[in-house]
Amino acid sequence: MASDSMAKKGFYLVFVAALLLSIGGLCIKMIPWQPLSINSFRSIIALAILIPFAKITRVPFRLTPGVLAGAGAVWGATTLYTVATKLTTAGNAVLLQFTAPMFVILFMWLVFRERPRRLDIVACLCIFGGVVCFFLDSLGSGRFVGDVIAVLSGICYAWVFMMQRLPGGSPLWSTILGQALGAVVGLPSLVQETQFDGTSLLFGALLGVFQLGLAYAFLTTGLKYAKPITASLVTGIEPVLNPILVALVVGETLSPLALVGGAVVFLSVMIYNLLCLRLEQREKAAPTSTK
Repeated sequence: MASDSMAKKGFYLVFVAALLLSIGGLCIKMIPWQPLSINSFRSIIALAILIPFAKITRVPFRLTPGVLAGAGAVWGATTLYTVATKLTTAGNAVLLQFTAPMFVILFMWLVFRERPRRLDIVACLCIFGGVVCFFLDSLGSGRFVGDVIAVLSGICYAWVFMMQRLPGGSPLWSTILGQALGAVVGLPSLVQETQFDGTSLLFGALLGVFQLGLAYAFLTTGLKYAKPITASLVTGIEPVLNPILVALVVGETLSPLALVGGAVVFLSVMIYNLLCLRLEQREKAAPTSTK
């Protein structure tokens, strides 16, 4: 029962994080800065939340290879996503980043020697099919580079969900170091920006406080209790809300082929999640039924 309650706690924490992450596309589109400038500004604000959070929760700091690897994953996921959102549509960026569960399955097999089930392989093939739709749509449209970068952000994002599994890993401190790296790398670009109007500062603050600071506080705590693949799948609310918010405010929409690809990716991940939960319930019920 205790493990079930902890799993539920992890689920809800990751779910709240996904809700907060979903404002990313809209906020980034509303700020007329270079991607590295946006990432640096929001990372500086996020650090003002995450460092005190680490002190309050008494998470010890140890500089290990796992923490450094996790920091690289966080920096890559947040930076590449910001760049992709500027170069392609917000919907493309978030849905292609949502390929992360496919890479979680792959890396859990190659690195942690957890062999994929037939269901895992089928899910990966379906997600890959959806990704192909995006790239067919972006050929000749000027969005191809942005779509490629979005997939790279998905690869990094996959490692974010596996930070707890890395040797000596600490999701919270990896996130703090990753945000510090983002702040430093983008600072030269940020100081060259000239348009520091109220709109830019407001949406930059929203990114730093909610989309990075509080979201990663919830996410890193939830990763202590949720399995990597479960956590990556729970974030499925983000690619739904993200493009909806952008469409309502900015008017940016997905093309028909991109919609097909997005539907394939999203439904594949969600159906996979439901089937995995059903299999886990059967496995838990199996011993009791044989008594």
